This record gives sequence, structure tokens and C-alpha cells, in this order.
Amino acid sequence: MSYFRGTLNLVAFSLLTAWAGLSHVPISVLRRAGMRRAASRASAGVFRTWARGSLRILRARVDVRGPLPEGPFFLVTNHLGYVDIIVLASVLDCVFVSRADVAGWPIVGPLVRMVGTVFIDRELKRDIPRVLARIEENLAHGRGIVLFPEGTSSKGETVLPFRPPLLEVAARSDLPVSYAALSYRTAPGNPPAHLAVCWWGEMGFGDHLVKLLRLPGFHATVTFGEQTLRRSDRKDLARETWEAVLGQFEPSAPASKYNGRPDSDRRLDSDDRIVATENP
Repeated sequence: MSYFRGTLNLVAFSLLTAWAGLSHVPISVLRRAGMRRAASRASAGVFRTWARGSLRILRARVDVRGPLPEGPFFLVTNHLGYVDIIVLASVLDCVFVSRADVAGWPIVGPLVRMVGTVFIDRELKRDIPRVLARIEENLAHGRGIVLFPEGTSSKGETVLPFRPPLLEVAARSDLPVSYAALSYRTAPGNPPAHLAVCWWGEMGFGDHLVKLLRLPGFHATVTFGEQTLRRSDRKDLARETWEAVLGQFEPSAPASKYNGRPDSDRRLDSDDRIVATENP
């Protein structure tokens, strides 16, 4: 049954993604004609329709808690894999800041390129000024920015420490920063969410997508913070947004030795990254 379900879902998902790709042909015409605002609105609408359709195909239930941020906004959240993009795009009009290799992913890659995702090469520090400029440009046009400051995805046992560099825009411009916590779970008797929904470590994209499509469904929870945070120092902002996200985070995987408590000792390493260590 799971094999048959996976095959049908793959066909439906591929057709939906093909429709989204074809929909961007006239949008490209608008953009070339100088109608950038109309093109952006149309692109955002297609992306949201694609995301909501994908969740229906996956039989995913999304539970949204707390107030949705209103654009333009700067939102930080924990990162559990590519499903995060689908879930967040289904409820927000936003532009994602994502690592560069996402652009080359099958199926998802071409679509996220079309909707103006800001890609960053995390191995090149000199790429940060370009990305910061793109973030400022999108905010100036009234769009929301979604940032995953952990710098990588995880299996969801805790929230990894936040990297401060891309929070520089918010810090130096005194922008209010919204925050949210993501978590997933599957029904009893199905593969656990940290293996079938979260995408992390050395998991292959194709193998993981097959497992995801074979699931009979899953539950996603997005908990938005009740307030925003402002700090003039990016390291303070990274620390406090991390603690805020961690404070409302629901694990998607069993906890290991490091429990990510907000009261654990923290320091900054040479990469300008918050490192948390267990209290003695």
C-alpha cells in the first residue's frame, strides 16, 4: 500500500510542480516588461498555491499557533529540512534565505529559484554582503524574509545555536525580528518524523522524498512568537531569538545528551556562532 501511495503522490507532486513551473512563463514576461511588482505578486500566489497543494498531496495537517507576522517582516525559525519551506510558504507571503546547493535540487530547486529565493554560499564569508543587500531589497519592497539561522537542518531534538552574521541587517536597521518554532510528528505505527519528515545529516534527497511520499500523512506545528525582538548587536539578537524559539519548541525526535536548555552556558566561537554547553 505504501508503495502504491508513494507512486500516486509522486505523480501528483510532479504534475503540480510542472504546473507551477509553466505558470512562471507569463510571470517572466511581466518581469521583462518592467512590471516587477505585478510579477512578484503573481509569483507569490503561484508559490503559495503550490505549497498548499503539496501539503494536500502529502495529507499533512498544519497547526498554526500565535499571530502571523505582517509584511514586511524578518522571521527566524529552526530548520528541519525542505518540508519547512512548503509549510511556511503555505501560510506566509515570503522570500527564503537558503543555502546555495538548494538551487540544484530536483523538483524543488527550479521552483525556489523562480520565486526569488536568496541563496548564500556559507563557505564564502565574502558572499554575506551580497546576501544582506538582497535581504534589504526584499524588505524595501514589502516582502517578508524567512531565515534559518542554525545554518543547517537537524532531526529536531533541539534548536541548534543561531549564527549571527545574517542578522546584521536587522541589528543595524533596528528591525523588529519575528520568530517561530517548527515541529513535526507522525501517527503511531508509522516511521518517526525525525526520519521520514525531517531531512538532515547525510540523508539523500531522493530516498528521503520517497519515504515522505509513502507516508499516510503527518502533522506540522508552527508556533509564532507573540512579540518581536530588537537588538542593536547581532550576537545579542542571535542569542535572544535562539532562546525565544527554544522556549516554544516541541521536539520532533528523542533528546540526546545535549538538551539545548536556555539556561545552559554559551560562548562564541571563531566562526561568530553561538555554542551551547551543558551546565556542570
